[in-house]
Order: sequence, then C-alpha cells, then structure tokens
Amino acid sequence: MARTATVFKAELSIANMDLHYYETHPLVLAQHPSETDERMMVRLLAFALNAHEQLQFTKGLSTDDEPELWQKSLSDEIEVWIELGQPDEKRIRKACGRAKQVIIYCYGGRSTEVWWSQINTHLQRFDNLRIVNLPKESCEAMTSMVQRTMQLNISMQDGEVSISDHQHNIDIIPETLFPS
Repeated sequence: MARTATVFKAELSIANMDLHYYETHPLVLAQHPSETDERMMVRLLAFALNAHEQLQFTKGLSTDDEPELWQKSLSDEIEVWIELGQPDEKRIRKACGRAKQVIIYCYGGRSTEVWWSQINTHLQRFDNLRIVNLPKESCEAMTSMVQRTMQLNISMQDGEVSISDHQHNIDIIPETLFPS
C-alpha cells in the first residue's frame, strides 16, 4: 500500500529588514513520502526568502509541470517560479519561458558545485534567472527544528538569514551563483 503525505503546520514570523517586510504566515505543508526533512525545511526557507501574500506551495514532487513554489498574478500569470535542488537545463529553460522570474535554491554541498560547473555556461542567456546556493551544513541543521507543528522566527538583514525556534538558532548565508 502506498504511503500518504505527512501534514505539517508551520507558523513563520518573518522580519526582512532588507525589504522592510514583516509578516506572519500560517502554512500547511504536505511532505511527500519520498521528501526528506531537509528538503521540506529548504522549502520553508525558500518561502520565507520570497514571502508574499500570493506565494504558495504547489503539488511539488508529485507533478512535473509545477515548481515547488510559485507566485501568480490575479490574471494567473506566473510571476515567480521557485525550484529546489539541481534541475536540468531543459527544466530551467521551460521555467524561464513560463515565468517572469525563476529562482533556484541549491543545497547539496559538493554535488551543487559539480552541477553548477556542468550547467553554468548554458544559462548565460536567461536574464530572468537567479540561482542561490544554501550552505549544506545550515540546511542539515534545520532538520533539528522539524516538528508536526512549528513556530519559526526568520529574520533577514544584509543578505544573512537567521532562523530560530524555541530551542535552536541557525544562521544562513546564501550565496548567489547566478547572476554573478
């Protein structure tokens, strides 16, 4: 019998001093049976880094036509397409053709370096693409915060991110790979 998704609730209190954005977002996430806790926490972090009232989680792993998160306009145009991991060039090309802005959050450590060295020359033509590398150690550390109900405080200033709950505090410094 196939396993079903596990439902998590997260309340993100976001303070982005760089963009003057201060909001609390109550979220419900469905963790696909094949999704790791690390990947789920990276999804939450990606939400926080791009927080907007129209930003929403998609079906994600269970569909090929959607990213992990997207922000759509009232006329149903895709304004922001957010991917996680190391998508292939074809998927990136498709995303850049469908959305005004595409953001990829990589988090694989050494495998990200290998992926980036193989794909970076093929992406130079995309002016609506941004690729951000999240430190592997920070992403792994976020798994210590995983609970079925989470209350997370996320603050951002000068490009640095701090995520905390009642027991942990993790500092993250995202690195922009593209555009350089």
